[in-house]
Amino acid sequence: MLRLTEIRLPLGHPADAIRVAILQRLKIDARELLGYSVARRGYDARKKSEIVFVYSLDVAVIDEARLLKRCSGEQHIKPTPDTEYQFVARAPANLKTRPVIIGTGPCGFMAALLLAQMGFKPLILERGKEVRQRTKDTWALWRNHQLDPESNVQFGEGGAGTFSDGKLHTQIQDPRHLGMKILREFVKAGAPEEILYLSKPHVGTFRLVSMLEKIRAEIIGLGGEFRFESRVTDIDIDNRQVCGVVLAGGERIACDHVILAIGHSARDTFQMLYDRGVYIEAKPFSIGFRIEHPQALIDRCRFGGFAGHPDLGAADYKLVHHCKNGRSVYSFCMCPGGTVVAATSEEGRVVTNGMSQYSRNERNANSGIVVGITPADFPSAHPLAGIELQRDLESRAFVLGGSNYAAPGQLVGDFLRGRPSIALGSVLPSYTPGVHLTDLSTALPDYAIAAIREALPAFERQIKGFAMHDAVLTGVETRTSSSVRIKRNREDYQSINTLGLYPAGEGAGYAGGILSAAVDGIEAAEAVALSIAAKFGA
Repeated sequence: MLRLTEIRLPLGHPADAIRVAILQRLKIDARELLGYSVARRGYDARKKSEIVFVYSLDVAVIDEARLLKRCSGEQHIKPTPDTEYQFVARAPANLKTRPVIIGTGPCGFMAALLLAQMGFKPLILERGKEVRQRTKDTWALWRNHQLDPESNVQFGEGGAGTFSDGKLHTQIQDPRHLGMKILREFVKAGAPEEILYLSKPHVGTFRLVSMLEKIRAEIIGLGGEFRFESRVTDIDIDNRQVCGVVLAGGERIACDHVILAIGHSARDTFQMLYDRGVYIEAKPFSIGFRIEHPQALIDRCRFGGFAGHPDLGAADYKLVHHCKNGRSVYSFCMCPGGTVVAATSEEGRVVTNGMSQYSRNERNANSGIVVGITPADFPSAHPLAGIELQRDLESRAFVLGGSNYAAPGQLVGDFLRGRPSIALGSVLPSYTPGVHLTDLSTALPDYAIAAIREALPAFERQIKGFAMHDAVLTGVETRTSSSVRIKRNREDYQSINTLGLYPAGEGAGYAGGILSAAVDGIEAAEAVALSIAAKFGA
């Protein structure tokens, strides 16, 4: 087939417009066109008066070779790439021990699925609960101020991505089209087929729940095993080689291949790994607040007169500002038509995050407005010093919010003027258990407060109304990414000083988001499969 790119058509175009555009681009007769499918669809909203869809299409034609030769100089006409996934190995028949996966976020889940499909029958250990019970525990915090430290937004089946916007796009390089393998598995598990071609696909929290259950059932059907409420408290290492893991109840499981997909909030596990001598280093991350605006305001600013068009949905944005003090402030995890959620996993601390359902029809838009920081900003040179900083800020937010898991909040206008807020305006915050209005100037280090105060008016120049007085800031956003990197070899994905340990995903410092973490899970699983196959001569 041929891949045609940059096919631009107006919103609301008739169905046959795509076929007509293909014929015009290829300069062929209708009888030569055998069929087509949409490979990608995005939109260009740079001109609000003339928003257009931008398509990439896979086209089947008569005498493709002749047509390709005639169009050899056309940059937007190429052979369609092969996106089918090819397994790198198959499990040997005499396999004695199973590979172990710690964590069931996107990285761990996809690693488990791939290993199961290759016949390796993985054992998956998860400290939290299965997804439906986990959802109930999470709602207990949101509605009743009751936190379960082992079952919440961070811990449990699906990982932190379960309670998010469910974004399924990424900026990582993906020459092997592993992202397409993931999207096809998601569709098989119940995601809408549109995620295969939309430029910014998402599924939302509720759909993710049933998808996780279907993927889990497939893994089990292929011989894999899940063990929930099974927190790993120790890893046995003998002569720099993993030889087993120990659970909280004392049980030891012998194994020599462990994929570590623990997510960015498994702070006790990071400490255990450090104590065992596994190489860990501090890495940059970001801190800030969540900001909420009326979604209608964002729609108008992005789409103009096309705001509310059913083919566009809720508008998003992506902003960045480089400050005079050398800091960068940017929007993070923007959730159109979503809510701000309580995302702590530790008692006496407050953490915010954003979440949307598939419909994205809540009244507010929200995103993180965060400041990049580096290990030079941490309280010490210790590899885990970033965790110490996170905990300090989260504890400070807990107190500022009233010490009951309510979050501290402030109107943007008051924040810019340096005065505490005493009453809400037109924007009602969505965070539950609730928002306590205060002065956020002490919630973050001075350099971060100064940077955000400089950035908000700059963002106003890009999106009129962004710095509106009544917009609400809610604190704090501290878990934008892992504060550590568990360093691994590029060639075989193993820890640089611990054989058999495969650090992967967001917690290990190698991903940022659902799709990139899942891609990393595939690559870690492939490394494990190749290692086992080589060991058994398969």
